[in-house]
Amino acid sequence: MKSPITTHVLDTGQGCPAKGIHVVLDKLNDAEMWESIGEGTTDIDGRISDILNDNATISPGAYRLTFDVTTYFQAHDCESFYSTIPIVFTVKDSNLHYHVPLVLNPFGYSTYRGS
Repeated sequence: MKSPITTHVLDTGQGCPAKGIHVVLDKLNDAEMWESIGEGTTDIDGRISDILNDNATISPGAYRLTFDVTTYFQAHDCESFYSTIPIVFTVKDSNLHYHVPLVLNPFGYSTYRGS
C-alpha cells in the first residue's frame, strides 16, 4: 500500500533517477523534538512509496525528509557540496497524499510539492 507521504529523487547531473539514497522521515512532536516515523532507500526509479513505519499514520503538523546523499555521490565517484539534504514541510490535511520530490545535482538541489 502506498504511503500518504512519498518521495523520489532525480539526479540532473547524471540525467537519471537516483537509486540507493537513504531517506529518513521525521515528525515534529508535541515536545518540539523530531521523532523518526519511517525510513527507506530509493529504488531503481529513485522512488520510495512505503516510507512510513508499520502502523504509522500521519496527522497535521511539521515533517522532515532527510536525504543522505554522501554515499550516493561517493558511489558515483562524484564530489558533492552536500552530505545530507533536509526538507521540512507542513501537512495540513492528513487525508491528502504528500509527494515531495528532490531534484539533485552535486552542487545544487530543488524540491516541490508533487502529485
